[in-house]
Amino acid sequence: MGDTESQAGAAHIPVMLDRVVELLSPALSRPGAVFVDGTLGLGGHTAALLAAHPHLHAVGVDRDTTALDRSRRRLAPFADRLDLVHAEYDDIPGALDRLGRAEADAVLLDLGVSSPQLDETERGFAYSHDAPLDMRMDRSQPRTAAEVLNTYSAADLTRVLRDYGEERFAGRIAQAVVRRRAQAPLSSTRELADLVREAIPAATRRTGGNPAKRTFQALRIEVNAELDILRRALPAATGRLAVGGRIAVLSYHSLEDRMTKRHLAGLSTDTTPPGLPVPLPEASPEFRLLTRGAEPPSDDETQRNPRAASARLRAAERIRRP
Repeated sequence: MGDTESQAGAAHIPVMLDRVVELLSPALSRPGAVFVDGTLGLGGHTAALLAAHPHLHAVGVDRDTTALDRSRRRLAPFADRLDLVHAEYDDIPGALDRLGRAEADAVLLDLGVSSPQLDETERGFAYSHDAPLDMRMDRSQPRTAAEVLNTYSAADLTRVLRDYGEERFAGRIAQAVVRRRAQAPLSSTRELADLVREAIPAATRRTGGNPAKRTFQALRIEVNAELDILRRALPAATGRLAVGGRIAVLSYHSLEDRMTKRHLAGLSTDTTPPGLPVPLPEASPEFRLLTRGAEPPSDDETQRNPRAASARLRAAERIRRP
């Protein structure tokens, strides 16, 4: 590993690492246990679990080939207990099938954009640097943020900004984009950030941080189909967990957390029709919740790693097969 990548790996602080290890470890202590990291990134959580469990086999999945290359080098000491897969995290069943694994004992989904993606200016994820409007997590995919901004109708742009960014001024921003691109296509992150600032009321600009934050979030979700993938990934991941297996999901905005909450709560609820004298065995919960609501990081962690501040962790354990 080169010096720069060594430093990047060392500087990268996995979010809520100790709590994730604590929650998943009871399912990973037996020989031959399989852990799937559906969003490998720089591999910090995976490295900690491999170090903690000498008989564990890990499957690292990521859509970003750059992340896979870096993790391959970082996790080289565990190479004989590790498989890396280039795929979206909704393809966890396919990844397990290709590796001849029927079930997983634990799954981690650490959602959202990774620190290296934010830090690589040319990726276009951050509004704090000027860069091309890219925002693709998987750069083999064709659709970029520039394409969305320059080809979507005003109505579709409004929908994206409202639904994925929870942006109050979605319509105003969409109309400003349409006016601007009529003169020349939008191409840079700074151009977009300035446009958003100009489009919203002056009073709003003075509070709540950078006014472009919600627009950048919305575009990133749209470009990478993040919520569509998560909607498929949650049942795909929980469906392949062994009895006693555990899932942990780290979300970074309310849309992800809401979807995760609904899915895990549905699996952890007795669905016996009301009025029956006894619960139906086939309607008993398949999972039990391991966290009380969504757990935030500690104050100490957010001070050490400000990017962890918005994280919310939910976890559950499979207690029976349907």
